[in-house]
Amino acid sequence: MEQIAILRFNGYLLVTIQVEMHDRLVLRLQDDLTTMLAKTHSRGVLIDISALEIVDSFIGRALGQIAGISRVMGAVTVVVGMKPAVAITLVELGLPLNGLRTALTVDKGMRLLDEAAR
Repeated sequence: MEQIAILRFNGYLLVTIQVEMHDRLVLRLQDDLTTMLAKTHSRGVLIDISALEIVDSFIGRALGQIAGISRVMGAVTVVVGMKPAVAITLVELGLPLNGLRTALTVDKGMRLLDEAAR
């Protein structure tokens, strides 16, 4: 079964999605991230979605749930690399993405995580 790598870097968890997402893969990522947050006590999660061309409501809700789970576990979630079409889709779907921060680049996302960690 496919798996998305979760890397630990400077107290944060880094996720780079390089494949098209399907429902089972999204659920596995959510479970794996939750497990890693519990093990590592990381202060933040950075998710790079720059390779995603499209998102559906399930993926959008999952991103919001990941942010909520992370927040409950004491971590901030930042999504980077969102393409304009993906942003438009998420807005059109009307999905609440409370607690999910966004940045255009990984560098800006890391700065957001650093600011939130202080």
